Amino acid sequence: MESTKVKERIFLSSPHMSDEGYEMQYIKEAFDTNWIAPLGENVNEFEREFAEKVDSKAAAALSSGTAAIHLALKAAGVGEGDIVFCPTLTFSATANPIIYQNAVPVFIDSDYETWNMSPNALEEAFEKYPEVKAVLVVHLYGLSADMDKIMGICKKHNVAVIEDAAESLGTYYKGKHTGTFGDYGIFSFNGNKIITTSGGGMLISNNEEQIAKARFWSTQSRDQARHYQHSELGFNYRMSNVVAGIGRGQLKVLDRRVEKKRYIFELYKRELSGFEGIEFMPSNDWNEPNYWLSSITLSGKVRPIDIFEALEAENIESRPVWKPMHMQPFFREYDFIGEGVSEKLFENGVCLPSDTKMTDKDLERVVETIKGLWIKE
Repeated sequence: MESTKVKERIFLSSPHMSDEGYEMQYIKEAFDTNWIAPLGENVNEFEREFAEKVDSKAAAALSSGTAAIHLALKAAGVGEGDIVFCPTLTFSATANPIIYQNAVPVFIDSDYETWNMSPNALEEAFEKYPEVKAVLVVHLYGLSADMDKIMGICKKHNVAVIEDAAESLGTYYKGKHTGTFGDYGIFSFNGNKIITTSGGGMLISNNEEQIAKARFWSTQSRDQARHYQHSELGFNYRMSNVVAGIGRGQLKVLDRRVEKKRYIFELYKRELSGFEGIEFMPSNDWNEPNYWLSSITLSGKVRPIDIFEALEAENIESRPVWKPMHMQPFFREYDFIGEGVSEKLFENGVCLPSDTKMTDKDLERVVETIKGLWIKE
């Protein structure tokens, strides 16, 4: 009986270390100096270099993007019973920290223009809930939300804005980095992100005092004293010096990664746009995306499940667009404001493989597999 050779796996988005080995240089430095701890030169320098890269005054390197959202909510004064507006079309890590703070999420719908928080739905939410402590804004798949409109609404209501830019490092809105419009911005360095530290996150703000406070909270809120003294609740959220070394090396190749992600998106768009029912994620004049995940919606006979199964048969990873939070079993009890745009995007959406290690041959494999669903021999 002949053995069937398994085709090489093509991932959705996987870690990609620099060809130059920048990361190893910084890791070696940590080992050579014995700073294998949640503090050290790499942590300090990663914070400084990152803040400089996105043009923010201060940054705190943390154990995850989720930890960064949690501390941003805490810094914004969110506490028990407070209402926080949150996009429904996002990963659960955006919403979970609201619950950590015993606050109440209200989920806001998307619009088709950006796939992100709908300014109209946001206005409607403020009419229903005038007493709001904070608004969480997500830049989905590297697409910027319409920040001028959103910031205008939030300023009118005098509410704190936290940007979840976990998926949008390297994305610009009108020439400015996403994550730098609100009071706080958060970034993720999870293994599937555009740059990775294996796990990790960054909290940024122009409020240097609050970033210093976030660092304090992230190291168990240990007071300045000879003995261990704690006057506030603390968390074990600080990034390690080894992990920060990986981040420093990765930051050097960020622009290159964005360039490759754009190349992947443009190739897909060129090859697949002509097929019935395929529509690509939106482009706007004011948005320079990092194209973290190239995504499409389908409105014809070919459905998302057809693409998922065809690609999986070829050992190629793809996935649905995020399932909205208001549809999730855990979050169903919380209010949702909108017209169901997010539900349609989930129902019809496909995230295509966007791994920066893909070769042109890999991309051809993906494209030909998808085309095969329309072109039957």
